[in-house]
Amino acid sequence: MTMMEEALELASFLPLSFKTKAEQEYIEFLWDAFGTNYRYGKYQFAFLAYHMLTMSFIYFNIWQIKQTEPKDFEKALIGFSREIENELVDAKSPFVF
Repeated sequence: MTMMEEALELASFLPLSFKTKAEQEYIEFLWDAFGTNYRYGKYQFAFLAYHMLTMSFIYFNIWQIKQTEPKDFEKALIGFSREIENELVDAKSPFVF
């Protein structure tokens, strides 16, 4: 499977809509950066955008856990400093992660 095929598969796991326009524009920017760099053979830069898209997928999954299973989410924070725990528990967007 090529990086482009993997990226297209990843797209099916990202949200279809976003809470804010800025979040949507950020994801659109990453897709544009990935596509443009991949098309022109600048694979190292395409990979950076692909990495950020993959991390966005992970952050959105963590966000879903935070929203649906808050007690389990808090248990997963054991080992972080109290300051970081509080910041993550109080997060208002998946992009805080």
